[in-house]
Amino acid sequence: MARISRDDNRLDSPKGLRNNFVPRFESRDRFGRFTEWIARNMGTPTFLLGLTLFCVVWIGYNTIAPKEFRFDSAALGFTALTLILSLQASYAAPLILLAQNRQDDRDRVQIEQDRQRAERNLNDTEYLAREIVSLRLAMKDMASKDFIRAELRSLLEDLDKNKDAVG
Repeated sequence: MARISRDDNRLDSPKGLRNNFVPRFESRDRFGRFTEWIARNMGTPTFLLGLTLFCVVWIGYNTIAPKEFRFDSAALGFTALTLILSLQASYAAPLILLAQNRQDDRDRVQIEQDRQRAERNLNDTEYLAREIVSLRLAMKDMASKDFIRAELRSLLEDLDKNKDAVG
């Protein structure tokens, strides 16, 4: 009996993705980090200078090069360059929006954590305020050093009076 390997073509089950050209992202987080990287780098001066240099070289080559070597016509308004830049913009906008959505999610979590921390701090502060008030009230009922001295002097005077009266 022959073994069926995973690589064999089976007709009773779907083959699945056949296109190995499309990169697979094992998690949404990896794709999210990729979109954030794109969004961060598209706004840098390096990217803008590189894109400008690409356009200048493209236009320069298609203007100066001999006609048989040109691939984009200046007479037609550099149609291929326009299509390339439009394609780049059509991919850039959704990637930037995805990166912004991830940032909004992180901000939402951070705001919730800050709210919880502030609530705990408020509860702790209220507890400490109640404890301080209760300590002040307890201290008010306690005998102070001056009160004890005055009572002891009063008792000594009473004892001296009783001693003089008896003796």
